[in-house]
Amino acid sequence: MREMNIENLSRRRFLQGGAGLTLGFCLPSLVAAATAEKMPVATFEANAFLRIGSDNTVTVLSKHLEMGQGTYTGLATLLAEELDADWAQVRVEGAPADARRYNNLLMGPIQGTGGSTAMANSWQQMRQAGAAGRAMLVAAAARQWQVAADEIVVEAGKLTHPASKRSATFGQLAEAAAKEAVPSEVKLKDPKDFKLIGKTAKRRDSADKTNGTAKFTQDVQLPGMLVAVVAHPPQFGATVKAFDASKTRAIKGVVDVVQIPQGVAVLAKDTWSAKLGRDALLVTWDDSAAFKLGSDEILARYKELARTPGLVARKEGDAAAAFAAPAKVVRASYDFPYLAHAAMEPMNCVIQLKPDACEVWNGEQFQTVDQGNIAHLLGLKPEQVKLNMLYAGGSFGRRASTHSDYLLEAAHIVKAINGRAPVKLVWLREDDMRGGYYRPLFHHALEAALDGSGKLVGWKHRLVGQSIIAGSPFAGMMIKDGIDAVSVEGAANLPYAIPNLLVDLHTPTDIGVPVLWWRSVGSSHTAFSTEAFLDEVAAAAGKDPLALRQELLAAHPRYLAVLKLAADKAGWGTKLKAGKAGERRGRGIAIHESFHSIVAQVAEVTVAKDGSLKVDRVVCAVDCGTAINPDNIRSQVEGGIGFALSAVLHGEITLKEGRVEQGNFDGYAPLRINEMPRVEVHIVPSAAPPTGIGEPGVPPVAPAIANAIAAATGKRVHRLPIRPADLLA
Repeated sequence: MREMNIENLSRRRFLQGGAGLTLGFCLPSLVAAATAEKMPVATFEANAFLRIGSDNTVTVLSKHLEMGQGTYTGLATLLAEELDADWAQVRVEGAPADARRYNNLLMGPIQGTGGSTAMANSWQQMRQAGAAGRAMLVAAAARQWQVAADEIVVEAGKLTHPASKRSATFGQLAEAAAKEAVPSEVKLKDPKDFKLIGKTAKRRDSADKTNGTAKFTQDVQLPGMLVAVVAHPPQFGATVKAFDASKTRAIKGVVDVVQIPQGVAVLAKDTWSAKLGRDALLVTWDDSAAFKLGSDEILARYKELARTPGLVARKEGDAAAAFAAPAKVVRASYDFPYLAHAAMEPMNCVIQLKPDACEVWNGEQFQTVDQGNIAHLLGLKPEQVKLNMLYAGGSFGRRASTHSDYLLEAAHIVKAINGRAPVKLVWLREDDMRGGYYRPLFHHALEAALDGSGKLVGWKHRLVGQSIIAGSPFAGMMIKDGIDAVSVEGAANLPYAIPNLLVDLHTPTDIGVPVLWWRSVGSSHTAFSTEAFLDEVAAAAGKDPLALRQELLAAHPRYLAVLKLAADKAGWGTKLKAGKAGERRGRGIAIHESFHSIVAQVAEVTVAKDGSLKVDRVVCAVDCGTAINPDNIRSQVEGGIGFALSAVLHGEITLKEGRVEQGNFDGYAPLRINEMPRVEVHIVPSAAPPTGIGEPGVPPVAPAIANAIAAATGKRVHRLPIRPADLLA
């Protein structure tokens, strides 16, 4: 992970029309990156993260989207810690789109939220921002009181000079502080002095979400606004041949019907009228260029591809020699379906077009990309596209499409009506589930060679699946020698000490299903194949699954510590309480690193005679560096486990003749409350910089459960979701 050093703090701006302080911070280390080609707004200018009002409010501007992962609270904690603010006076606002000021420092010169990077890339930046603000407040107080700055104490949003007994709040000093020079260097706190970091602060977004005042895109209402619902083609790649809107236009509330590249948009005064209008629309589709394969046919092609060598993603030792005359060979393959994001808040946005500008309201996850794409479509400069970042009701990567799909759809619509009204585009859940973007379908084939003593001496892993990155602005950075890094993450960087190892990849390019990152991305399938297969290897070698992992991870103390914590807390090696008559119970373990965080999980399951599965308990240990807010980390991991269980038990998008068969939660069920197991989360103490936590709780869930099922029943799970028919007694 790249360490960011903020060496120069410069350029401040005063709030106009009110006494207050806004601080700006430059990042010289990004200057070179900002010159990268095709990054329209990544230039060397100021970022602003802190605003102190005369009313004593401390407003933290979050450059990252809050979609339920606790970003607003985490970023505010970092800044407030070094500012020595009172947590009760801290507010958070979404920052505007401006890659010059709000770059994601781990993504290059773009503004965006993803890859569990929010805390990791902001760790120093936000603390520097708080420390600089504190220094300016102290300087202002020292000047006013004519005392030495080092005699001033700052605590809980108040400055005091004990000797003279003078004191002032942040708000009282804000205007004077704004006139002070921005310090060129600031000293950050020693971790032993932290008052907020490492503690459980109340989330900044919970109250508004609980009392209903939190603003999501669906809450946006503009004068004269129209609501648009679009009839999309039933197959990917199909287009409109003709349409008859006469019945649609007769529906009360419908205002207009326009054809756009994505289909036919019905505009109405409200969502319901727009939906009724779309239902009445008669569209003839041209499917001559449509993708028409079904899931079974895609998988069959993948299995055929897996018989041939792919592009080498990692090669160590001599795998061919290891498999030449082994004492034992273990082989298995694993299949993973397409998965939908199924966010609780389906895709939506509001767009308003003016002669020389455009304004958008959105649960904005990929500001720089969306800004550029919208500007290009509308013939504007990126800086003429204003993006307002609102809360998002889930997302998990869906709102970070490099194609800006639903946003461009809205732009097409408002352009088609010549901007005569602002437009709120609403996708119903069926629209996204049948015509959105998906976690790719993957097929994995693995082989392991054991020597006469049961030692693992050879490992081959072949993956077949679509690339998420191909054709995106990230291709240059993340595809090397034909290998999409996210397709093989978790497989190509397998940490186990295996002397002869080969990982290769097939990336089909003739599959017309749109794919996108899904929570934990490549690790959502590689963790399962590697960890479930390792258990099969352990069984073949006659070794305890935990002991084999410890043996192969001897050179990785972080992994060992996480494994030990999870195993100890779960009571690994102790006997499980027996189930009811006919029930089989088992315990399984898995460990995986994603986004620089290591997570181990031990699952306990009960399998009934009819094959029905109950996950009773998941014990989780996590090393994610410094725990900024331990309670939020636990919440993220608990949520990640629930999210993963939806896919383990139910999640599957299937295609038949190119059409997605599921449309809503009746066919693509999320986890139900009664299916949620008891979850225990234990955090490894660490003073290292924080790493990601939004996604790493997801990958180990499925293999831990599969390994528990094998311990209970002797049956190995080779495809997801898990089917009761595969677990019959």
